[in-house]
Amino acid sequence: MGPGPAGPRFGGHPHGSKGLSSVPFGPQAQVVLERRYLVKDQAGRVIETPEQMLSRVAGAVASAEAAWGGQAAVERAAREFFDLMAGGRFLPNSPTLMNAGRSLGQLSACFVLPVDDSLESIFEAVKETALIHKSGGGTGFSFSRLRPAGDLVASTNGVSSGPVSFMNVFDVATEAVKQGGTRRGANMGILGVGHPDIETFIKAKRQPGCLQNFNLSVMVGDDFMAALAAGADWLLINPRGRQVTRRVPARQLFDLLVEAAHASGEPGLAFFDAINRANPTPALGPLEATNPCGEQPLLAYESCTLGSLVLPAFVRAGQVDWPALEEAAARAVRFLDDVVEVSRFPLPRVSQATRLTRKVGLGVMGFADLLVDLGIPYDSGQAVELGRQVMERIQAAGHAASAELGRARGSFPAFPQSRWREKGLTHMRNATVTTVAPTGTLSLLMGCSSGIEPLFALAYTRRVLEGEELVEINQRFLRELAAQGLDTPAARRQLMASGRAGQVAGLDPATARLFATAHEVPPRRHLAVQAAFQAHTDNGVSKTVNLPARAPVEDVRQVFLEAHALGLKGVTVFRHGSRGRQVLELLPLPGGEPAPAPAANGLHCPRCGGILATDGGCRTCACCGASGCE
Repeated sequence: MGPGPAGPRFGGHPHGSKGLSSVPFGPQAQVVLERRYLVKDQAGRVIETPEQMLSRVAGAVASAEAAWGGQAAVERAAREFFDLMAGGRFLPNSPTLMNAGRSLGQLSACFVLPVDDSLESIFEAVKETALIHKSGGGTGFSFSRLRPAGDLVASTNGVSSGPVSFMNVFDVATEAVKQGGTRRGANMGILGVGHPDIETFIKAKRQPGCLQNFNLSVMVGDDFMAALAAGADWLLINPRGRQVTRRVPARQLFDLLVEAAHASGEPGLAFFDAINRANPTPALGPLEATNPCGEQPLLAYESCTLGSLVLPAFVRAGQVDWPALEEAAARAVRFLDDVVEVSRFPLPRVSQATRLTRKVGLGVMGFADLLVDLGIPYDSGQAVELGRQVMERIQAAGHAASAELGRARGSFPAFPQSRWREKGLTHMRNATVTTVAPTGTLSLLMGCSSGIEPLFALAYTRRVLEGEELVEINQRFLRELAAQGLDTPAARRQLMASGRAGQVAGLDPATARLFATAHEVPPRRHLAVQAAFQAHTDNGVSKTVNLPARAPVEDVRQVFLEAHALGLKGVTVFRHGSRGRQVLELLPLPGGEPAPAPAANGLHCPRCGGILATDGGCRTCACCGASGCE
């Protein structure tokens, strides 16, 4: 590529914009921007400022408006989109920030590819995966159609090696492809609980070095959960011919799942019936797979563009500015729909499937910060109710915006056979509008907490360039310490030694509760917050239930059971220290939690156990945004 971005932008400091004065691009965000997002010349020198990046993105995305309103509409939308981002209220997913207005032009984060039971299909999917990863996207697969290990292959008189063996081929291919020049690929592998190889799949991540570039989930239905509750047997069925191969107690499989998740954080659970009750286009087929972080169910070859509103930006005088939030949600949906229009997809079939349904996913980040700003503890019924209200408002505004776009531009092509039509709507531009993603590096860029997660740590050590180590302390907490006259060297030492607010001498209990971190929040409250957001989200909600290192296996069992009872679409647990080497040096956790020991199965996130993408010394979790540079 040439010395500058190849694509539309609007110049200078656009149209009286507020600029970047309110965007919290701190030193660590600047490092990540320079390494991963800002345009470089052929010598690798950064030739773009953060403001120019936002200008590039706004102009490229707004170019879609020419089809309906000419150049005047393009300029108006570009100004609005720039102000939305530069005002610190919204950011789209990373591929849009990286690629909009540049030669690659692939702007979506999430893809699902089919894997059918033939060698041709498997290796076609491997090739397509490589092309998607090269363009900056992540991929999800259901391997449930593959015959089990040891099954006959008639064409060769041999036997199949089974889904997990073929997943290793995808894993090796992923390792070999640098994702869009900026980050390594990530995958989600899903297997149905009725597959004959389900035990092998469940135990796969307990083998050192296995499937390092995969997150794993088991797809379970209401029928399996009913068999579990009844103490009944469960049938394992060969997908080739549908023959029953074995009967096993449902409890036995569930115990294996629970023990594996306790030991390594994987697999998670995906709930088939909850996912498909919300499928907007069942006539096109069931939803069987998700994106790498699990919150976005998609049909074969579909992609989805995600974006997140920055919730603390909507606090005014100690209250949520609901009209401003709703206005931003409507504008963000228009932005995301324009992204679908201008994105250059890596495969023709992806372009066709994506534009058939035009799925977008607007979510949030900074929920924990919002709660702190409003004085509401995460572990409270008030927090759950606020989460419900926030997402209900965003969902309503987003649906209204999509319906209006449908009237002006036309509904998504599959609308006539969709559930939207069955509900009596006459227009809808997008088959789905809302998704709560984990926000990845976006929360780091915006200086806010990740997605709807609690505060992860009030103090931690981050490795930065040239090996320097910096201790970072939550700025909101420091301001509260100062307000109470407690911001002293001794108080900071107490915080760093204990990892929790409650150990700071003299701090009132209400403040300690307000600043409770993820491991201090009971699992039931994690789930209650997830359920509150899920009630008003078209797609799924990304959420990790954090458990302390000493949590018993029974805690994982209860989380899985309650998640299903609450109607969640999926659930993930992560017991501290249970997976992988950690690149962020977290300070001691509450109760003197031991630091995790290094493991041989690759680099994993200390916060959620997800895959860490590496770029020239910066390691960032694709699923929750934890990041460090060295």
